Amino acid sequence: MTSGATAAASPPARERDLSQLLLIGILAVLGVVVAVDASRLRNDFAKLDPVGPKAFPYAVAAALLVLAALLAVSVLRGSVPEAEEGEDIDLTQRADWTTVAKLVGVFVFLIATVNVLGWAISGALFFAGCSLTLGSRTWLRDLAIGTALSVATFYAFYSGLGVPLPAGILDGIL
Repeated sequence: MTSGATAAASPPARERDLSQLLLIGILAVLGVVVAVDASRLRNDFAKLDPVGPKAFPYAVAAALLVLAALLAVSVLRGSVPEAEEGEDIDLTQRADWTTVAKLVGVFVFLIATVNVLGWAISGALFFAGCSLTLGSRTWLRDLAIGTALSVATFYAFYSGLGVPLPAGILDGIL
């Protein structure tokens, strides 16, 4: 038997993407941190609750640890993710950092003005600013939609959830 025949008969070496081990480690560490935090929760306020406050964090911790284990098995078996084809984007184009900077500026504006102007006004300006930054040409319509959404979320949080958002200069009107 020739050495060429034995090389052709053996299965090809599988590629392993070991950089995913970092993600596995992060998932596992997060799972352990969530489980440890959940174990420290006190059940003083929910003594009549049959589930208790620890159930959801334990479920999240278990999900994180199971996902880490499944990903580890997949990576060690040689499963390599395929590159995104990007059917609706041009992968050869560079990132548009000007647009990103404008969006960050609009977000910083929201943070700076939400307590002064209130959620209704700041949210409307935030929506309109993001829309204009991302290419909208109808600023009046964007402002109207932003106003409707911010007032609706203001009342949804206040009435539905009991969480008061800042009214700002509209305090007493909203």
